[in-house]
Amino acid sequence: VQLQASGGGYVQPGGSLRLSCVISGIPLERVAVGWIRQQPGKERDVVACLSVIDRATFYADDVKGRFVTSRENGGDTVYLQMDSVNFGDTAVYFCATNTRGYGLLVPDRYDYRGPGTQVTVSS
Repeated sequence: VQLQASGGGYVQPGGSLRLSCVISGIPLERVAVGWIRQQPGKERDVVACLSVIDRATFYADDVKGRFVTSRENGGDTVYLQMDSVNFGDTAVYFCATNTRGYGLLVPDRYDYRGPGTQVTVSS
């Protein structure tokens, strides 16, 4: 299983970014795909996840209403649309897969994780 996240970069407060995660080696219908955030000096946390088979989604409280995760129709790419970003969104973002069907809010319960992509919110 391989995952590759991309789309990070510099963005001004209030702006938008779209992160992409291309996943290979496993049918997406078998997994949940999570976006894990690593902020400086903080524990990793799951900011969003998508259960592909039923399209259920979860969002951390601080990103609700601003971030949306979705899957390309029938494809192997999952997106994280980040709108109205703020300084607190600065982090390295990883995409990861969970094949267990539980523990979707726990970063360590994800089986595979790709290299992260840096998002920096700066004016």
